[in-house]
Amino acid sequence: MRIDLHAHSTVSDGTDTPAELMAAAAAAGLDVVALTDHDTTAGWAEALDALPTGLRLIRGAEFSCLAPDGRGGRVSVHLLGYLFDPASEMIISEAARLRDERRARLRAMADRMAADGFPVDPDAVLGGLPPETPAGRPHLARALVSAGVVGSVEEAFHRFLGSGGPYYLGRADTDVATAVRMVRAAGGVPVLAHPAARRRGPVIAPAVIAELAAHGLAGVEVDHPDHTGDERAALGDLAAALGLLITGSSDYHGANKTVSLGQEMTDPQVLERIEELAAGSPVTAVTG
Repeated sequence: MRIDLHAHSTVSDGTDTPAELMAAAAAAGLDVVALTDHDTTAGWAEALDALPTGLRLIRGAEFSCLAPDGRGGRVSVHLLGYLFDPASEMIISEAARLRDERRARLRAMADRMAADGFPVDPDAVLGGLPPETPAGRPHLARALVSAGVVGSVEEAFHRFLGSGGPYYLGRADTDVATAVRMVRAAGGVPVLAHPAARRRGPVIAPAVIAELAAHGLAGVEVDHPDHTGDERAALGDLAAALGLLITGSSDYHGANKTVSLGQEMTDPQVLERIEELAAGSPVTAVTG
């Protein structure tokens, strides 16, 4: 089986609608795909309605979090939650707070760029986004591409919007241990996303992952396009020592990233275990 457990749609910062993402997953020969938009479940219904025959959908989300880095500071991390109950009051409340935080942050970044003479209209950047869409830096990056300021989303991040860049602003994300417990309480399965992706910025120490395992973390995304071979080996050894599941995913964003659906995959036995852990959730995997 070909299983990709991390993909994004236009409901967050991808370029394929949920329906288009399902069609693309089938065309890529996937048997299972997870829809994991940032801090929202708003794309689930469309994905279900468009699910091609034979394709299995794992409904999830990618939560924006902050974590101790194990060196006395705090860093941004992402937590994948699979098969959780979207009616959880804690998840609904926190997702709404994060969406508001993201919009305020994106407007502030766009305002700063406009004030410095960049051809960016903050109202236009935000105006085209539905209220349930978590606004993110890729939306501003695409505006810069459209204006001819940069040639790609990657260039926009490298020159202007990445961590440490001249227009980067932080945000008040969820404490990662709280997010782990939140996903578990909603019947879901929490997996730490791309924890060794140093190209994105500072990463957490192995001791922090061990602490999260004690809070209920179920797995670690080991096979990811932003992880080197050595990083995968180290993460795999750590996961094995902690009894954590090892997943693999493309982190597909459509045209916003140069990765393909199915570029990294998860072992079928790991998916079986994820479904077993979520057995108490009202949300299950669905096959078209």
